[in-house]
Amino acid sequence: MIEVRYSQEDHIDTNSSMYKNLLAAHQRLLEQDFTIWGPKATAEASIRMDWITLPEESRSLLPQLDALSAKNRHLTNVILCGMGGSSLGPEVIAQTCGKELFVLDSTDPNYLEHALPKNLKETLVIISSKSGSTIETESHKAFFETLFTEAGLNKTEHIIIVTDPQSPLDIASRSAGFNVINANPNVGGRFSVLGAFGLIPSALIGIDVSIILDSAIETKIAISENPHSALIAAYAIVAATDQYFSLTDSHSNMPGLSSWIEQLLAESTGKDGIGRLPIVLNDSNDLTPAKTLSISFKSECDLVVEGDLGSQFFFWQWVTALVGAGLSINPFDQPDVQESKFATGSLLSTWSNRVPELGNLSVDGSIALFDESEDVATLLSAFIHGIDDGGYLAITAYMDRKNDVDLTLLREIIAKKSKKAVTFGWGPRVLHSTGQIHKGGQSNGSFLQLTADCEKDFAIQGQDFTFKSLCMAQAIGNHNALTARGLKSLRLHLTNRKEGISQLIEIAKNL
Repeated sequence: MIEVRYSQEDHIDTNSSMYKNLLAAHQRLLEQDFTIWGPKATAEASIRMDWITLPEESRSLLPQLDALSAKNRHLTNVILCGMGGSSLGPEVIAQTCGKELFVLDSTDPNYLEHALPKNLKETLVIISSKSGSTIETESHKAFFETLFTEAGLNKTEHIIIVTDPQSPLDIASRSAGFNVINANPNVGGRFSVLGAFGLIPSALIGIDVSIILDSAIETKIAISENPHSALIAAYAIVAATDQYFSLTDSHSNMPGLSSWIEQLLAESTGKDGIGRLPIVLNDSNDLTPAKTLSISFKSECDLVVEGDLGSQFFFWQWVTALVGAGLSINPFDQPDVQESKFATGSLLSTWSNRVPELGNLSVDGSIALFDESEDVATLLSAFIHGIDDGGYLAITAYMDRKNDVDLTLLREIIAKKSKKAVTFGWGPRVLHSTGQIHKGGQSNGSFLQLTADCEKDFAIQGQDFTFKSLCMAQAIGNHNALTARGLKSLRLHLTNRKEGISQLIEIAKNL
């Protein structure tokens, strides 16, 4: 169940037009009315409403999950290959339940190396993609197929496919003899955690997913009978902030929940020049600009939402749908996500099986620069202090979120120095999360993009590019997409990761 506390609840006028509009949207949601978000949204919304009944529908999956788990019980090393909605939910579930699941949501070769199994015979790989055409997941599938084949193992016994029916991945995988489980095609990716995309990886690592579904159903019933908790949360996000709100998992025992909500709300609301940009914090005491709505799941903040994981999942999906109504935007589309994908593809075709020369104009220590400067400190200082009043800085690192984790310290250091809204995200998964609001939301973002040399590289069967080429093309492609929109984007490249990270953190401390 969910318990919500909002510090400004006494100031909410339940007779206001905003509250009444949200209440009306809630009542129409109960009827799965897909016209809530206006005529432009109707076509997309009409095929995206099954998330509302997904908790009940997914109970029919339980016997299949039990059989699948029993069949693969001997495969104890589970790797999930997926991006965005296909990976963020299962990762939260695994971490919350204390189970091992390696989530491969990067094309950085250094991070990919962590996924190399010590014993392939005991490894199960889940390839998870709603569209069935996600370039990262396609590449991961080809990579692991090659590993199993070269080891003399039957790849169809070690790889499971989760995708929408009749997707390119579905058709090709069934033809090749893989075990394929189809998800409900009338549920959008970021609303899919309570369906096959969230439940199959969780069940395969030994989690009783029926408990998650039961909690979601209980919360759905509670919200249906008394919507006030969802209404005040949506009201706070729509009316109590113009753009930013913070999220922290601190003290909640649900690590990663903030990142899941970050994608859900950023990608759902960030379009038409408006949106709500989440700032994921390590702790509720981390610095954010004044008038930033603070949200947590345990510690005291402006808005505290307490409840178990299944309850949180359904509650935040319901709130997101209400926020879409409050902002008059379609929460189910992502019109600007394809932009970076096209830019990536264009670069890869131009490069033709090689990464071009770095093209930097100078090098300062272990950091290569692409702007007219020989001094990282001066360049970075001018960039940060040039952020518009009320604007934000998004730091994106196309690197290894395990070994390069110290980079996350930059968010708090720069936030304290600049007094600006600062976010941090790992590339390329950020392209499937906040990438939509970066391009489609308020046009006051500045972007610091970090790339790095790789110690190793890995080939991708059937492609004329490697993972190193793909990762660099994604970073540079997104940089180009942002600058083409007139947004400020600064790229720095670390020629030595360990030394470059230390150098960058020290520079940030002295800004």
